[in-house]
Amino acid sequence: MTNLSIAAQLIVAISIVIVWVFRFENIEKEFKEYGLNTLMRSAVGSAKIALATLLVAGIWYPSLVLIPALMMAFLMVSAQYFHFKVNNPWQKRMPSLFLLLLCLFIAAVSLNLFA
Repeated sequence: MTNLSIAAQLIVAISIVIVWVFRFENIEKEFKEYGLNTLMRSAVGSAKIALATLLVAGIWYPSLVLIPALMMAFLMVSAQYFHFKVNNPWQKRMPSLFLLLLCLFIAAVSLNLFA
């Protein structure tokens, strides 16, 4: 399971960096659509980048993985809430749902629930 968890950690981290660094224009549009201000957008973005960094560091230091995975999962649940709030189509909801499931898998592996 460890290799799958490492792959999941990398997928989550790389996805966050791609969306929050290279596709930031989309983030700006979405946060406006959700009625959230720039301070909230900056706080969420900073938290996601920091958590993604910890997930990558967790490859070498597994004790770092559980809390960031659960916190990232919470942020993905929040993303789902806002997607539903503005009635976004399923195509827009799927990426955060997929990342939510990956974060829960990472947390479960960290807790040795598959042992």
